[in-house]
Amino acid sequence: MGLKVGDVVEVRPAAEILATLDGRGELDGLPFMPEMARYCGRRLTVHKVAHKLCDTQTGTGLRRMERAVHLTGARCDGSAHGGCQTACSMYWKEAWLRRVEPGTAESDAVPDGRLLALLEPNTRRPPGDDGGERYSCQATELLRAAPVCLPVRSLGQYVTDVRTGNAGPLRTLHALLIGVFNRVQAVSARVLPARLRFKEGRRWGFLRPGLRGATPTGTLGLRPGELVRVKPKAEILATLNERMLNRGLGFEEEMARYCGTVARVQARVERCIDERTGRLLTMKSPCITLENVVCQGVHSLNCPREFVPFWREIWLERVTT
Repeated sequence: MGLKVGDVVEVRPAAEILATLDGRGELDGLPFMPEMARYCGRRLTVHKVAHKLCDTQTGTGLRRMERAVHLTGARCDGSAHGGCQTACSMYWKEAWLRRVEPGTAESDAVPDGRLLALLEPNTRRPPGDDGGERYSCQATELLRAAPVCLPVRSLGQYVTDVRTGNAGPLRTLHALLIGVFNRVQAVSARVLPARLRFKEGRRWGFLRPGLRGATPTGTLGLRPGELVRVKPKAEILATLNERMLNRGLGFEEEMARYCGTVARVQARVERCIDERTGRLLTMKSPCITLENVVCQGVHSLNCPREFVPFWREIWLERVTT
């Protein structure tokens, strides 16, 4: 379809989408999830062209995705997946969409029970060894939907970023330079003795944790709508262990870009699906998400996936007005 950022599309009626799906409710390995059914017949704007994505399961880098986009405001609410609060930006195959021509009337959103009857059973995987319930969603199946790795040297991806409007030329060049630098650092960390590595072989941003062993905790009792400020980078690094974790939750270079900024609390997160296993995890200590704070992909070659980062309360401070 040659879609670009800002194009208006209409999600096809349920019956037409059903005709594109296999017995698992998938197209090219990508599930159409029950949470997506409510958008059938609606008109939405292309937010990003999803031609690539980060592999957050096995850490292989970027993967190539074919004929898919992200739509503005269309994030998963987890209602069919145990109340998962990850709020992933959903993937929409072009076959599930059609262009909106000027002057055309909206389609009638005719419900089709056959679609949900197919989708809902496929939100579950076989139980784990412990007998616990496991889920299947777009995030857990992304390596099947995007099986081909996309190396830094694949220059076509940067042309696509600019041509589709995912990123401007300067932003694309910036991301490319960071990507090349990080690959060089990774090689140096493998082959050079520690004394010869630049900045200890760390990735761009040069985050260095301040602890070994147990990490501290802190609670503010934050609620949606409250104003908070992300603490300075040095203060956050002082709460992280050698694996850049605070009680199992990671802090990354993309998150460090928000240090010092003010945002409103969007939600307290208590449940999320483990992409690797499909298990629904319940957090011992709730995390926080912030309004309009997403991973911009600057440190991951402009990946358009736009994860919503999870924040420990110890990394935030209330803003009093």
